[in-house]
Amino acid sequence: MNEELSLIVQQIKSLLNELNDHVNFTNEHVLVIGCSTSEVSGQRIGTSGTLEVAEVLFNEIKAFQDETGVQLAFQCCEHLNRALVVQRKTAKGLQLDEVTVVPVRTAGGALASYAYRQLEHAVIVEQIKADAGIDIGDTLIGMHLKHVAVPLRTNIKQVGQAHITAAKTRPKLIGGARAVYSIDEDLK
Repeated sequence: MNEELSLIVQQIKSLLNELNDHVNFTNEHVLVIGCSTSEVSGQRIGTSGTLEVAEVLFNEIKAFQDETGVQLAFQCCEHLNRALVVQRKTAKGLQLDEVTVVPVRTAGGALASYAYRQLEHAVIVEQIKADAGIDIGDTLIGMHLKHVAVPLRTNIKQVGQAHITAAKTRPKLIGGARAVYSIDEDLK
């Protein structure tokens, strides 16, 4: 593996571990990943996706899934309306409707395309409400996060040459002036 790919592996591994420190992922969580391998390689989004970069990213993300149990959703590009690659068990467990399309590097993106071919029983769904997300290269994953997304300021600011944005979610706070948000407040 060349030096550039080795650095990408270190960056994604560190980013995933840092995100896990904020969320403590289990098999009950969904993590959405949006990625432009073009941006990771220092090119403009959608211009030069590479399966080589997709492979090293996927391998680290899959190893993270194996370690934590988190369910993964890989966002496709806008040419597939940002549909998602998930495992069939995730789609069934969350009662998501499958759609019919096969992501390819030029319509779906390199990482989503690679994930579709590597995940066990991969399917495509149009939407999901994930507990956390990583956006590698400004691919706009927000539509696939639960309603209250909390941005995370991570030590890793980029993977390769791609800008990173990460977020976790929290339940909505509802109520008015009398609402209580912690059982400890109720005892006062």
